[in-house]
Amino acid sequence: MKISLDRNIVYPDSDGKPMADNTKQFRWIVLFKENLECLFADNPNVFVAGDLLWYPVEGSPEIRVAPDVFVVFDRPKGDRGSYQQWKENNITPQVVFEILSPGNTYKEMVKKQQFYDKYGVEEYYIYDPDDNELTGFQRIEGNLELIDNITDWTSPRLGIRFVLTEDTLKVYYPNGQPFLTTIEFNEKATQEKLRADRTQLENDRLRQLLQQAGIDIPDDYN
Repeated sequence: MKISLDRNIVYPDSDGKPMADNTKQFRWIVLFKENLECLFADNPNVFVAGDLLWYPVEGSPEIRVAPDVFVVFDRPKGDRGSYQQWKENNITPQVVFEILSPGNTYKEMVKKQQFYDKYGVEEYYIYDPDDNELTGFQRIEGNLELIDNITDWTSPRLGIRFVLTEDTLKVYYPNGQPFLTTIEFNEKATQEKLRADRTQLENDRLRQLLQQAGIDIPDDYN
């Protein structure tokens, strides 16, 4: 017999906690979230979220967590107040990222790891930007197991590559391009536009010279 759950149960969209404790943590959260969205921009069925509450169990709003960033395959893009798993074909976020800040405690992180293990996360990554430490877990035979050598690691699910150097963590797209900040994205877009404009000017100049020489140029010539 199916139990009818109380329709008046409230699943808050906020836990009252800030997204980040400092600018460094926020910068890394945004770096992962924005680049992962770019990575899957052409796939309508990959949902990427940042600081969104995830409720895995219907009828139990106290069971929740707000990962810094998570990725869900086979779920459509779109706005959500929270990720209520029973409304999402009961699909668990497959990949989760946490960026540490000085305010995070060991006990807190252990509880999160246990939560992600219990509710089926496939890959879980923790980066501490202050100490430049990367920790990763991968689901093996039903359990999240520590990844022993993660200094040069490629995510099985995402295809992105983590390279831990002496100074920082570098992350690369599957095609080898590095993850970029918003400023770097803008600079790259500006450079590409300048190159395109320069190419167009050169083509226009060549067309003009050829026409002056009496050579017909097709309309679709670039």
